[in-house]
Amino acid sequence: MARETPALFLSQVERYYPQSDAPLEILRKADFALWPGELVALVAPSGTGKSTLLHVAGLLEKPDSGEVFVGGLATTKLDDKGRTRLRRTEIGFVYQFHHLLPEFTALENVVLPQRIRGLSKGEAETRATELLTFLGLGERLDHLPGELSGGEQQRVAIGRAVANAPRLLLADEPTGNLDPQTALHVFNTLVALARASGLAALIATHNLDLARRMDRQVTIRDGHVVPLD
Repeated sequence: MARETPALFLSQVERYYPQSDAPLEILRKADFALWPGELVALVAPSGTGKSTLLHVAGLLEKPDSGEVFVGGLATTKLDDKGRTRLRRTEIGFVYQFHHLLPEFTALENVVLPQRIRGLSKGEAETRATELLTFLGLGERLDHLPGELSGGEQQRVAIGRAVANAPRLLLADEPTGNLDPQTALHVFNTLVALARASGLAALIATHNLDLARRMDRQVTIRDGHVVPLD
């Protein structure tokens, strides 16, 4: 039986940055497939291209060559409007810092991306409430980010990232600013939500213990995405 279409597929992707002497090559004909429902840890030292890989995968940067497929759709020839539309509907992002809007409540932060997509206020609030309750924040819906703990803030950020039911979740050190116990709790919540939603997730982390809880682990070596030894 043929496998289904990857949620994310990078084909021969190259990304480099200009320097005075010669371009700095970060990704070198990199290939990578992420399948629906699969959770993959990206474990690599700083400076090897983790953030670049996530930015290219998330359509925040264009590769210099190669192709990025999201749900089977080739993306490199899309215009800015098309890339933005695809990011809003198909991709969720979680960063090391939560980037919540400080003047909005937890509920409103999760409602906002849905309203931007065009959902009614009632539909958006219902889904946001369900998500935040799943994330253990049912009693914190009306709290501002400044009234939440670091772990709670990051869980709101996770809820916001998946509010529009994306097929792909990208996370860049989502527990990097948290103490070990809180990091484990947030990570387990993130994995549980990804499993329950059936989405594919690529999560960059330095924490090998957390990485081993995922389906597989990859790293970046000489510009290539390869299995972690």
